[in-house]
Amino acid sequence: MRVEIWSDIACPWCYIGKARFEKGLAAFAHRDEVEVVHRSFELDPGRAKGDTEQVVDMLARKYGRSPEEARGMEANVAANARAEGLGYRTEGRDHGNTFDIHRLLHLAKARGRQDELLSAAYRANFAEERSVFDDAVLADLAVEAGLDADEARAVLADPEAYADDVRTDEREAAELGANAVPFFVLDRRYGISGGQPSEVFVQALEQAWRDRDISALTPLGGEGAACDAGGSCDKDGSCDAAHAEASDQRI
Repeated sequence: MRVEIWSDIACPWCYIGKARFEKGLAAFAHRDEVEVVHRSFELDPGRAKGDTEQVVDMLARKYGRSPEEARGMEANVAANARAEGLGYRTEGRDHGNTFDIHRLLHLAKARGRQDELLSAAYRANFAEERSVFDDAVLADLAVEAGLDADEARAVLADPEAYADDVRTDEREAAELGANAVPFFVLDRRYGISGGQPSEVFVQALEQAWRDRDISALTPLGGEGAACDAGGSCDKDGSCDAAHAEASDQRI
């Protein structure tokens, strides 16, 4: 069975959702027969490369909040992350365009190191004092994930390298009706929106395993915190598209 996960490095609920999914997968009896593929989704595709700002400043500016209110939004997400055993810095993090990160993740996929690079990038962005919007940092992360340094730098230097792969992923997300991440698709049969509890993922994996003859995509899992393409977040730290309700509608 294949599980595809659309996500963005800039999305805290993708970071949290990955950890929760992995806990659910570890509890799934057929986990050794599950292939996990990470796919690209940009939260801020219109932002120019190199145009970065502090996350707290971005939240305050975008939603007309005070700096203290923006810090409260971050603190709420941090509490969810730490509950999953994840590190999370609420100050000093950058926000920017993630297209280059996604291109590098496609190189990692081609070399069988995609999950390693994704995990390293999440840690750097949310838990460490390292900006994933810096090419030198990305090259270092690639090496830490087991990629060749020269090959990683060559991809970062060529804006068209793996660009079509990123756009294909994003086009498929739109075709599947995904307008928020994380978005999980199980064998192109079931869709789960948001960073659901690990128990939800166990149930979804078990249901998808039982119903492998179903061909249409059906939403599962009810509400789950997610990030939409505008990166919209409410005062509780979850995002505007975070409360996409599942239904019985097939697409």
